[in-house]
Amino acid sequence: MRVSAVIPALDEAAEIASAIQSARDAGADEVIVVDGGSSDATAMCARDAGADHVLTAFRGRGLQLRAGAEAATGEALWFLHADARPPAGAADAIRAGLAKERSWGAFRVRHDAEGWMIRLADRRSRRTTLPYGDQGVFVTRAAYEAVGGMPEQALMEDLEFARRLRTRFGPPLRCVAELTVSARRWTARPFRTTLCWWSIPALYRLGVAPERLARWYGAGN
Repeated sequence: MRVSAVIPALDEAAEIASAIQSARDAGADEVIVVDGGSSDATAMCARDAGADHVLTAFRGRGLQLRAGAEAATGEALWFLHADARPPAGAADAIRAGLAKERSWGAFRVRHDAEGWMIRLADRRSRRTTLPYGDQGVFVTRAAYEAVGGMPEQALMEDLEFARRLRTRFGPPLRCVAELTVSARRWTARPFRTTLCWWSIPALYRLGVAPERLARWYGAGN
């Protein structure tokens, strides 16, 4: 089973080469970078780092991930953030999990920083049946298409996508392996970031429009 890693990026010139290499080292057969209109050299750096495809899409992870999935050739799609570093053998774990008649799944997360708020976020990834985008969600092509693909919305596309998959195919396969994710956003603005982590998903579940949440959050990648 071919695994296509799709990485949305926005102003990630400093990180994108490492993101591509880590996806390769983890066993991805194909790496696709979708730039959301960066003001830096993200796209050029991605090409220089050997991405199989470097695409441009309108800004927003939902739109970028959808564009990448459409270009992917693998039977399995693996959605990775630009600041996530999967462990060695992660793609084999995906292949093994999906071969057991599971349609989708996600990894655990470990942030590269300490703090009780960070630890709470990491524990979330061990228990939730609605994984977030930073957990390296993976899905078969057939299941992806069955739920209509990645939602084209301004924010919370990851939660909405997971909700649709869970409704159609049941809870995700939870890989015991951990992705290492940068805590740079939390380090820069710990209080605001923590507030967003816990309040935005709750507000979305209560029916607040993704566009309104995106304006509050300052949506980016």
